[in-house]
Amino acid sequence: MANPGGGTVCNGNLHKNQKQSNGCQSGNCTKNGIVKEAQQNGKTHIYEKHIVESFEEAPLHVMVFTYMGYGIGTLFGYLRDFMRNWGIEKCNAAVEREEQKDFVPLYQDFENFYKRNLYMRIRDNWNRPICSAPGPWFDVVERVSDDYNWTFRFTGRIIKDVINMGSYNYLGLAARYDESMRTVKDVLESYGLGVASTMREMGALDKHKELEDLVAKFLNVEAAMVFGMGFATNSMNIPALVGKGCLILSDELNHTSLVLGARLSGATIRIFKHNNAQSLEKLLRDAVIYGQPRTRRAWKKILILVEGIYSMEGSIVHLPQIIALKKKYKAYLYMDEAHSIGALGPTGRGVTEFFGIDPGEVDVLMGTFTKSFGASGGYLAGRKDLVDYLRVHSHSAVYGTSMSPPIAEQIIRSVKLLMGLDGTTQGLQRVWQLAKNTRYFRQRLQKMGFITYGNESSPVVPVLLYMPSKVAAFARHMLEKKIGVVVVGFPATPLAEARARFCISAAHTREMLDTVLEAIDEMGDLLHLKYSRHVKSARPELYDETSFELED
Repeated sequence: MANPGGGTVCNGNLHKNQKQSNGCQSGNCTKNGIVKEAQQNGKTHIYEKHIVESFEEAPLHVMVFTYMGYGIGTLFGYLRDFMRNWGIEKCNAAVEREEQKDFVPLYQDFENFYKRNLYMRIRDNWNRPICSAPGPWFDVVERVSDDYNWTFRFTGRIIKDVINMGSYNYLGLAARYDESMRTVKDVLESYGLGVASTMREMGALDKHKELEDLVAKFLNVEAAMVFGMGFATNSMNIPALVGKGCLILSDELNHTSLVLGARLSGATIRIFKHNNAQSLEKLLRDAVIYGQPRTRRAWKKILILVEGIYSMEGSIVHLPQIIALKKKYKAYLYMDEAHSIGALGPTGRGVTEFFGIDPGEVDVLMGTFTKSFGASGGYLAGRKDLVDYLRVHSHSAVYGTSMSPPIAEQIIRSVKLLMGLDGTTQGLQRVWQLAKNTRYFRQRLQKMGFITYGNESSPVVPVLLYMPSKVAAFARHMLEKKIGVVVVGFPATPLAEARARFCISAAHTREMLDTVLEAIDEMGDLLHLKYSRHVKSARPELYDETSFELED
């Protein structure tokens, strides 16, 4: 499944019994980007779409210096804590009140060590206040700190026209008001801003019904249900689907909303290695053979949790393999398409379209409207009986306030744009432009010598920085060049894999991308960030076999 020797990496062969169809004779035929081989020796082989992903490892000296940097920072952290305890240095962190000194600590001292001594030094690179629409450019409110980032004060200056490389504005639909948003303004005037009720009470509007029908049609499924918050769509609905006596198999890099939903459900949770079909199959096989611990009873349900695009790695789920396994072991599949819906596939319909797979093969399709659609909220889609069940049992539907009407209208116009129901091809043009920008940006970075993670088609582009000091320097220098970037470190990533995460948009012009790439190239030379040896790796340690066979 992996090709550690370098070059293009294709993640394995998937074998599955299937009848020969569509006029394919002996040899290969291609449909929707998936190569299908004709029947040979009594079996039909399906080969998944050519997946090109890279997870190149850093040179040894880089990892050594990275860990040394954290080690030195930790030593100085203990020294500064000692000085604070003795009153030599002022302590700005939250502390217990004197009259509560005998209480169980409210603020866990050791747990806050990293934040107090390491994160605080580079805190100015996060939570920067923005004062404009998050389009290809935005305006940043300037702030400075006089006490090493414990507090900030605003200077009153606005940094204008900063190139936005951090927002999830994949299709460029989060923008300032123009005449195309007239329907949103009309809905605002007719319905107002708030609903002030839940879907189960007085909060079900005709706009919500229109949106749900449109989303179901867009996804080519029987029914859909919308929610006012994307995070709660996962965390509050997974407990409605599984509970005690059920088994959840979760990818190790799943988003926090999926992790929280799994924990709240009360189901048993087991983790499989990222995008690793062998690891998942081993857990599925053991679950079927051994059942529940102690009692050995069969699991009530087995639910597999995956994402379409993983937002920290930029990788795309190996959906054909996952579907084959879930069919073989009679499990259910829940897929979070927060970052992939609207951004992948020829018409923006997500991972299923990207691989040419029937959406009905995925039991629960989840997505958010906060990224490609320039709005907020989320949806669950699939069979009608599933959606009808969730309308009654979903915690988010029963207790959460309904989606704001202008937000619903913004999503409706965005979906219509993608489907061409507005009478134009602007939606398709945005999808194609996003794919074009993504390929260009990734290829240029790789040629410059940076280590990038993820799939070549993913608009999420992580560039590895590794050392904490370089994370701060990179973000600060880029803002000086009027380029806004997102930098990410521990605990959102492994300790030694801090990175800058670029999000590509269809609204980015070639000139903007060239300006950003020129600045990145300069920073790469200044901070010595060009670690790549141009060796592609699909993390071979995750794959034990070169191929595997799945039979119905």
